Amino acid sequence: MSAPQDAAGTLELRPAAEHPDLLPEAVLKALPEGAWVTEIDPDLADTQALVEATGAPLEASGNCVVVAGKREGEERVAACVVLASTRADVNNAVKKALAVRKASFLPMDRAVEESGMEYGGITPVGLPDGWRILVDTKVAQADWVLIGSGLRRSKLVVRGADIAALPGAEVVDISMPAK
Repeated sequence: MSAPQDAAGTLELRPAAEHPDLLPEAVLKALPEGAWVTEIDPDLADTQALVEATGAPLEASGNCVVVAGKREGEERVAACVVLASTRADVNNAVKKALAVRKASFLPMDRAVEESGMEYGGITPVGLPDGWRILVDTKVAQADWVLIGSGLRRSKLVVRGADIAALPGAEVVDISMPAK
């Protein structure tokens, strides 16, 4: 099993529970035991920029996107967590998991407002009660994953198994190769 630092490149990790100033309240309350946090330049919140600047491995970095679709007039929303070396297969696997005809990314303003997190920092940790979290199998199997913290100025490093165990999480194959 790898160490948390293996997912973080040159970033300085600190025990997340000891640094509440780097996390929104909802994320702090939902932190899995053993989670780590690191402060980053907000301009590096985009995964690709952060990986390039810090040497964090793309295959140990995660992305969380919020999608929605409708079925019989009912909107179905889910946060999808995939490794950054892949991308969410929204048009097929996510659509099937949500059991909707069409799935699309939730508009940024709604994703931010409803999650209570900053755009570019949305994380599966601490999402509102009742939200579905579709965790790709590759994420669940990863030792450690570098993901958003809810803020653009920090990132979390969390065990893949802990992401899969979050309330509302479902482990499914929802990724496809990145372009």
